[in-house]
Amino acid sequence: MSLFRVLLSIIFPPLSVVDKGCGSFLIVTILTAFGWVPGVIAALVILNKNN
Repeated sequence: MSLFRVLLSIIFPPLSVVDKGCGSFLIVTILTAFGWVPGVIAALVILNKNN
């Protein structure tokens, strides 16, 4: 996980996971719509996974 991705996930969470697939993008977008903090947490968790 690069520093750029971490900063991007803090500023705009859905954009940071756009290359992880449609499901991840949709989940982070919905959580960001409900609140900024859940979106950031979900983005960081998805980015931290080793696939």
